[in-house]
Amino acid sequence: MKRWAWLVFWVGLPLLVGSGVGSFFQPGEWFEQLNRPAWDPPNWVFGPVWTVLYVMIAVAGWRIWRLRRTGGAMTAWWVQLGLNFLWSPVFFALQSPGWAIPIILAMIVSIVAFIRLAWDQDRIAAWLFVPYLAWVSYATLLNVSIWWLN
Repeated sequence: MKRWAWLVFWVGLPLLVGSGVGSFFQPGEWFEQLNRPAWDPPNWVFGPVWTVLYVMIAVAGWRIWRLRRTGGAMTAWWVQLGLNFLWSPVFFALQSPGWAIPIILAMIVSIVAFIRLAWDQDRIAAWLFVPYLAWVSYATLLNVSIWWLN
């Protein structure tokens, strides 16, 4: 039972903080007036996608944490989560797509680091980060495009 209680904690953490950050730092009028590429998805897509990704991120972190509570994979996990939560305030609250670029690039590095470091410990945890890497890579292209167009 204790193991499942920890899983609930791990899933709850990114979901609660991520939804809080997402609710507090919404796109708003400023974002709506920006020039965006034609392949920019509608705003309603981001909530469901991030919900699924946060669950996958959480399960991956929980799986690695159960095996080894410290070390490179856990460090990369915490770094990517911190950068994830930092991106929205910089992009939306500071209205700074340019300053958000190094954050999202660092996020990609930390995601790749997690995948690499988790690979030998728990392949399922590593694979759970692959859709996250794909989405953040897409978001990076979107971020750079918005910066470039504006």
